[in-house]
This record gives sequence, structure tokens and C-alpha cells, in this order.
Amino acid sequence: MSAPGVLYDAAGPATRARHRIYSIVAGIALVGVVAFLVYRMSATGQLEYEKWEPFLTPRYIEAILIDGLLVTLQMAFSAIIGAVVFGLFFGIGKLSEHTLVRWPCWLVVEFFRAVPVILLIIFCFYAVFGDTDELSRRTYWAVVMALTLYNGAVLAEVFRAGINAVPKGQAEAAYAIGMRKTQVMTVVLLPQAVKIMIPAIISQMVVALKDTSLGYVVAGLGLTRIAKPIYTTFFNHVPTIIVIGGMYVIVNLLLTALAMYVQRRLVGEKKVLEVAMVGEQTPQPVPFHKGDTGGGPA
Repeated sequence: MSAPGVLYDAAGPATRARHRIYSIVAGIALVGVVAFLVYRMSATGQLEYEKWEPFLTPRYIEAILIDGLLVTLQMAFSAIIGAVVFGLFFGIGKLSEHTLVRWPCWLVVEFFRAVPVILLIIFCFYAVFGDTDELSRRTYWAVVMALTLYNGAVLAEVFRAGINAVPKGQAEAAYAIGMRKTQVMTVVLLPQAVKIMIPAIISQMVVALKDTSLGYVVAGLGLTRIAKPIYTTFFNHVPTIIVIGGMYVIVNLLLTALAMYVQRRLVGEKKVLEVAMVGEQTPQPVPFHKGDTGGGPA
């Protein structure tokens, strides 16, 4: 019999032994893959000091952090803010009772969800900001606009699904006390929906941050722009990819940790649902004393 509070049977000795074996085998395999990669990098000369020297030089470190990482974060932040506004507007629009509002919103969302981000960046670079003289400014806003449109379209579906996930009784109760539609949406539905949508919003933030690298196709900005002169000068493609890729991973992990902290502050720690297993338990009779005069227990 399962212990109370557990949704499945506890693993027995044989199962635990199997899991330990699986973990050991997986760990050995991972170590083997890493050792093989290190060996191949050493054999091809990728571990030589000359190839890693730029990432230990203060001048290059400053360029990577300021002209690379900082600009990447600025583009991602601008795109995320724009995507949240875009997604909120069109997500609520898709829930409208008016056909003239709902269908155009549906068309816009589905269109930008279907178009590849790299094509949006190229289109914005040449068609929208083609008359901008400064190349860096032109690239910056082309990437931001493309990421805003794509991620905003995805977040529109997230907002729509999150609002629909709120129990209908919440809206019905709000209408019953005389609230208008706008008040019901902003005061009752959205605050509850945001708590449901936080994991999906976090995931889309990570996507927007990574997709800033696609600006490489239009002269690029941020980390991808800094990477090119480094590996073309020192011919250290692999070390450059490892360092730049590692920076993306670290920033994404920090972003996820920050967002999860915000989620805990808003939602609180989730309580584990304890399920009582009553398969072998019988209901205990309610004690009844001679002095009781009612038809049942109080």
C-alpha cells in the first residue's frame, strides 16, 4: 500500500538499484563524451593558449561585456517589453465578442507566429528602417521589431489561454456584483491569469534573448557581432563559440532564476496535494453518546 501523500507507489529496493545503475551509466557516458570532445579539441589545436588569449585580455573582455553582452540585453529587454504589450493587446482582442475585433486580431497573431524570425528581421531591416543612415541603429531596431512581432504573437496565445484557464465562476461573480467588462478583465481575470502564465512567459523571454543572435544576418549587434572580429583575427572559431555560447547559457539561467523568484513572490510555494489512500481503510463510525438528542453529529 502506498504511503499517504504519495500519488504513486514508492520504489522498492530493486527499482532503486536499477535507478542507481542508470544514473551511473549515464554519468559515465557523459564523462566519456566530454573526454572525447576535449581530446578532439586538443588534437586539432583548439586548446592552445593563443586561441584563448583574447578572452583573458582586458581590452577584449571589456568589448565583449559592453559592446556585446550589454547591447544583447538591451535588445532582448526592449523586445520582451514590446512583446508583452503586443501579446496582451492581441490576446485580449482574440477573446472579444465582436467579430470585427476578434478576426483581425486572430489574423495578425497567426501571421506573425507563422513567419520565421530571420525573415522578419531582414524585412524590418530593409523595408521598415531602410532609410535610417546609422547602421547600428538600423540593425538594433530591426531586431527589436522582429522579435517583438514574433514573440508578441506567441504571447498573445499564452495570454488568451491563461485568461481562459481562470475558472468561469470568477467572471460570473464579478458581473454579479455589477462590474463592467473592462473591470472584470483588469481586476479579476488578468491578475489570476498572470500567475498561470508566468512559466510560459519565462520561456518566451529566454527565446527572445537567444534570437537576438539572428541579427547576424543584417550586420548584427551584440555578442554575435563581437564574436566575428575575434575569430576572424585569431582563427579561434571553436573557443569563441564556446565562450559566447556559455555567456548565453549563463544569462538565460540567471533570467530563469530571477523569473522563478518573481513567481514565488507572486504565487507562493505550491503546496503538495496530499491524497489519502483509502483502499484498505474503512470509514470510522461517528461516536454517538446517550446524551445526544440530535439526528446526527453537530
